Amino acid sequence: MILNTGGRTDTVQYYSEWLLNRFREGFVYSRNPLFPNKITRYELTPDKIDCVVFCSKNYEPILGNLFEIADKFNTYFYYTITAYGKDVEPGVPSIEKSIETLLELEKIVGAGKIAWRYDPVLLTGKYTTDYHLKTFEYMAKRLAGHIDRCIFSFVEMYKKLKNNMPEIILMTEEDKNTIACGLGAIAQKYHIPIQTCGTNGVYEQYGIAKSGCMTLDILGKANNIRFRNLKHKGMRQGCHCMESRDIGAYDTCLNGCKYCYANVRPDIAKENYQFHNKTSPLLIGNVKDADIVQHGSQKSFIF
Repeated sequence: MILNTGGRTDTVQYYSEWLLNRFREGFVYSRNPLFPNKITRYELTPDKIDCVVFCSKNYEPILGNLFEIADKFNTYFYYTITAYGKDVEPGVPSIEKSIETLLELEKIVGAGKIAWRYDPVLLTGKYTTDYHLKTFEYMAKRLAGHIDRCIFSFVEMYKKLKNNMPEIILMTEEDKNTIACGLGAIAQKYHIPIQTCGTNGVYEQYGIAKSGCMTLDILGKANNIRFRNLKHKGMRQGCHCMESRDIGAYDTCLNGCKYCYANVRPDIAKENYQFHNKTSPLLIGNVKDADIVQHGSQKSFIF
């Protein structure tokens, strides 16, 4: 089983102590977002978890204790660093601070286990195509040799985004091709493998691979393990990732990113955060009398 710690919220930045407690106790509960009274229990032991996947915009809170997980489990780390400022990502550290933290993370886990996520790519009057390419090159120059790859995607124009970010400019296919061409050329210049994720467009002509960001090939090579040849079902249309189990919860991330798909509104996340208990097996709240707790399937993919 692939364990995803950060698909629904930035667990590392805001709930790192809880996450470490779950690994210390050896199990975690995950509430079903569609059927809230149903809870799944997962055992957090090396024989049950093939790989622990992290996804965060700030790893600083967990660096001092990361060895508790990294020394026992196969791991992989997705670090999102974009061109946006506090006007779009209020709770996210600056680009410079993020790069410094990534370099500290590299010292602990190695460059081969870190993917830089530059996504989602979106356009506004401030964040133009030129702005993206200039900022991306600065970051690529700093991160070259310290990461395994770069992954990017274009923003999805879902209904909630139009309400939360009215300043966004609808991206044309010409815009996407111009940006992809520029990102591909910069990545090639600094010898950084680059790929898309969750994007239906094909940009191989720019040196950009079409692949899932969480594939058994990526996780296997990073940890020097061999997985069985299994079909990657993906999480949504255009996704080519391997199935995983997420232990986070929607509407709990305090980063406040305007483009976020996991929060309905930032104020709801702040309300839910008040019910966080770092000693509870659940990220938010505690087990109730009406809850049904079941053991989740933890089938291994390792060959």
